[in-house]
Amino acid sequence: MTASVFEALADPVRRRLLELVAERERPAGELAAEFDLSRPAVSRHLRVLSQAGLVSWRHHAQQRIYRLEPAPLEEAGAWIERTRDNWAARLDSIERHLNDIAKDTE
Repeated sequence: MTASVFEALADPVRRRLLELVAERERPAGELAAEFDLSRPAVSRHLRVLSQAGLVSWRHHAQQRIYRLEPAPLEEAGAWIERTRDNWAARLDSIERHLNDIAKDTE
């Protein structure tokens, strides 16, 4: 898994694009119509998603039809699950420390 998956997911427009193509394959024009952005701006977002491996496209006549590629999302989800316990333990430790500080100031 590369950082580019998380970088791609960091943007709300790209997350919405993923939601749309997760429902069904869609042409670029239909995707662009969902946003108050220029078509070139939506195309740039789609390019980022494509480069991260999150979407792929095929030509149909004069259109590009985009579809979701779930493997990178599954890989990112698996990484989050593997690291969740580590982060939970660290956050618990911080909480205990802050509680100790609060008790000392009372």
